[in-house]
Amino acid sequence: MKRKSCLRPLPDIGTAILTVRGERVILDADLAATYGATTKRLNEQVKRNADRFPPDFSFQLTAEEKAEVVANCDHLARLKFSPVLPRAFTEHGAIMAANVLNSPRAAQMSVFVVRAFVRMRSMLTDTRELARKLAALEQELKARLDVHEVAIVDFLQRIMKILDPPPPPPVPPPPEIGFHVKKMLSPTAPSENEG
Repeated sequence: MKRKSCLRPLPDIGTAILTVRGERVILDADLAATYGATTKRLNEQVKRNADRFPPDFSFQLTAEEKAEVVANCDHLARLKFSPVLPRAFTEHGAIMAANVLNSPRAAQMSVFVVRAFVRMRSMLTDTRELARKLAALEQELKARLDVHEVAIVDFLQRIMKILDPPPPPPVPPPPEIGFHVKKMLSPTAPSENEG
């Protein structure tokens, strides 16, 4: 009896890792293809060994999550009409899936899956470091702009004074020309009331 091949083309493991619920995961169809098993067999083994797959190792996608990953990932278009909701596996869940499948290919490929998760984690860390550096640069630029902004405002105020000078100060009246007689009283002169 000839066995039917269940292998599909292997997905690029790096593109098969998605972010769902804030976790880096690989869906059951991609993991099964990587491990050389059918999705059905993988999910059967997960159900038989449910105690090995806590929620932080594996979880079922909701209908909304399924629609979102199908819409955003071209290689998952085949899931669009599937009535079954896909299962997502975290890095630890993918390792555990290789253990429960217990096949030489699953054991061999689990190394590649783990390396892909590690590479994705490294890229995420690099991205966070880059974001931190960009935030620091933004603060530095903002501080420099504040200094330049003060200089620009001062410069503009000086230009406005040149373009619209304040009114000149009032001019004092010119001095009067001619003689002015001041009445002077002498201290020794008798006053009219005397005498």
